[in-house]
Amino acid sequence: MNATKSQINLAQKKQKVSIAALGSRLLIPVALLLAGLFSYKILSVEPEEPKRPPAKPRVIRTTVQDVPLQNYRTVVTTRGIVRPHNEVVLTAEVSGKIVHIPQHFEDGAYFAKDDILLELDDSDYQTALIAAEAQLARSQAAHAQEKARAEQASLNWESLGYEEAPNELVLRLPQLREAEANVKSGEAQLARAQRDLDRTKIRAPFDGRVRMRSVGLGQSVGPGTSLGTIFSIDFAEIRLPISPRKLSFLTLPEEIEDQPVPVELRDAISDEPESVWHGEIVRTEGTLDESSLELFAIARVADPFGRHSGHPPLRIGQPVVGAIQGRELQQVYVIPREAIRQIDRIYLVDKESLTLDRQVITPVWSQEDHVVVRAPGLFNGSFIATSQLSYIPDEAKVEIIQPAEAVAEESETATPKTNEQTNARTKDQQGNQAAT
Repeated sequence: MNATKSQINLAQKKQKVSIAALGSRLLIPVALLLAGLFSYKILSVEPEEPKRPPAKPRVIRTTVQDVPLQNYRTVVTTRGIVRPHNEVVLTAEVSGKIVHIPQHFEDGAYFAKDDILLELDDSDYQTALIAAEAQLARSQAAHAQEKARAEQASLNWESLGYEEAPNELVLRLPQLREAEANVKSGEAQLARAQRDLDRTKIRAPFDGRVRMRSVGLGQSVGPGTSLGTIFSIDFAEIRLPISPRKLSFLTLPEEIEDQPVPVELRDAISDEPESVWHGEIVRTEGTLDESSLELFAIARVADPFGRHSGHPPLRIGQPVVGAIQGRELQQVYVIPREAIRQIDRIYLVDKESLTLDRQVITPVWSQEDHVVVRAPGLFNGSFIATSQLSYIPDEAKVEIIQPAEAVAEESETATPKTNEQTNARTKDQQGNQAAT
């Protein structure tokens, strides 16, 4: 009995020890949870920020410009390539060996009309000419004999007293006609031999210049052999494309008797002020380009190489910029390009209240540095703001400044950014050195 009680007491003691151990194990997690909850409540409370003073209203400062109502002469700008109006491939008409090439048949050389550009060996053609002259002489002698015989036959017939007319055989008329035909054939052969002899000297068909010579001394050529490419220099032509939306501003010649339109040409690859040529648009092509739907106008420049006028040479293949005077627009506004925002918006500044007013414009003409607007009364009592402005509400107050002040403000705005970029670049360099 006592043993049983002792066992029960021992079991109760072990149970109390296990409960105490379990309680000690749970105490640490509970304490951590309570500490975390307490910390979260303390840290989650945001401190009260001090109230900032109200921001001062930003002053809108801008430069302005007065835009008067005026007449405007349109100028259509286009580009083209200079080309010769007459360029041919020079060919031989007879065969032979080249025996002489003058200096004015070198690449780029000038020549005049009827100058000898190339000579072929003419010994065979001299012989043919002598033979043709001999054949013609024989034919002429035979013709003279037959003519005398025909006359004598006619006299003999008359002396015999026959009343009927003699036939052609009695008068030797067929023999006379044959002799006359031989004379004409001899003359034709002589003329042909003379032409062949003349063709051994290839002459220039016009005043021009050599683009390329394709044969050399001692080379044998035949009829149709290409000797070189030449072009005339009396005037040059430029094919100028004109967009359809600008055609309405021009009056271009359509017929030969139409008045030419002046055009000013400038070098497209050089900005030298003396590189200016004056030409005329003499005709237009009858069809639009299939890909661009542009109409090509043909401009002509006399004496392109300046041999008589003294102006700088306008070389073949040179790209040029053409300026064509168009019609005059009446009573329009010319707005500088820097005053336009978002393609078609401008800001007006009322001259009395100095408030901003946003307007949408529809240009009737545009150039690189300005646009032209036909809107009567748009600038009555208003300037146009020319400074770079972001979105500004309508009727905002503005302060007008001078252009010099605007440049100074832009410089001050740009300076801190430049300093920050410099400091950042210096830190990056120091970090790279430290890493190295």
